[in-house]
Amino acid sequence: MARTRKGEAPAEQATDTGVNAFVGKEELLKFYQDMLLIRRFEERAGQLYGMGLIGGFCHLYIGQEAIAVGMQSISHKGDQIITGYRDHGHMLAAGMDPKEVMAELTGRAGGSSRGKGGSMHMFDIATGFYGGHGIVGAQVALGTGLALANHYKGNGNVSYAYFGDGAANQGQVYESFNMAQLWKLPVVYVIENNQYAMGTSVERSASETAFHKRGVSFRIPGEEVDGMDVVAVREAGARASEHARSGQGPYILEMKTYRYRGHSMSDPAKYRTKEEVDEVKTTRDPIDHIKERLAAAGVTEDDLKTVDAEVKRIVAEAAEFARTSPEPDPSELYTDVYLEAAE
Repeated sequence: MARTRKGEAPAEQATDTGVNAFVGKEELLKFYQDMLLIRRFEERAGQLYGMGLIGGFCHLYIGQEAIAVGMQSISHKGDQIITGYRDHGHMLAAGMDPKEVMAELTGRAGGSSRGKGGSMHMFDIATGFYGGHGIVGAQVALGTGLALANHYKGNGNVSYAYFGDGAANQGQVYESFNMAQLWKLPVVYVIENNQYAMGTSVERSASETAFHKRGVSFRIPGEEVDGMDVVAVREAGARASEHARSGQGPYILEMKTYRYRGHSMSDPAKYRTKEEVDEVKTTRDPIDHIKERLAAAGVTEDDLKTVDAEVKRIVAEAAEFARTSPEPDPSELYTDVYLEAAE
């Protein structure tokens, strides 16, 4: 059931999807491992940035891990993912090699885009990841285009277009909404509402702060979801994907979440108090929440320590690979610019 603000009617949502919402012990443990991998990976990325090994912008996903992991758990093979520049967590959840992701952050030849994309512009079509995109809101139109291709081909695939509360005010978002609903395109719009966009509270930047309602004028159903609860994300994602996959058109999920770090590594986040951040960490942390579920399911501390050790090993290897991978050859400047046509 979608959570709503006091005094609001429940957001419209699909019913009777036929999706089994039960999450067993093994799946919970997998959620924990995947979320912890993102958390530890991002922490190490922050360290490498501080050491000068990562240049340019670097936007960390710490605090938002439940969204990428929960949504990926209901994705089918052939579905597509596209997002903005806070993209490392989505890549890892999609199954990209942490070594390739970290090497791309450091601009090395071993990176997923051979060191030319950096933090904000990585792609991996093999896992269905169609990129992080630096232009705010651009991925929404591109994700709608992916859905149009699915609709045209009749392949049964769904496009998941992620964007934030800041991007939700872009005009191209609403052009995409209109087209998607007119043609009943199989797309799920996932709004990761982390409350502050680039650094301004949604209360000061949005006349309608209930972002799941942004599709009402286009007759697109939407719901508000606790984006700090991976199981709630999974259940809402299952409803939304079934709606889109069954030919009923687009669906909007507003994931209420919170990023612990600033907008990027260069942002000191002076626009909010330390007490506010600490309260969210203490009361709503997505990893702590899944640990509580695991304890209730009979998972022991020793089981969690085993997972923790494995995640630590993976991240250490990724960091070492990123540090030692060679720089791209200068000839790479001229590749991936034009597609050579076959004669």
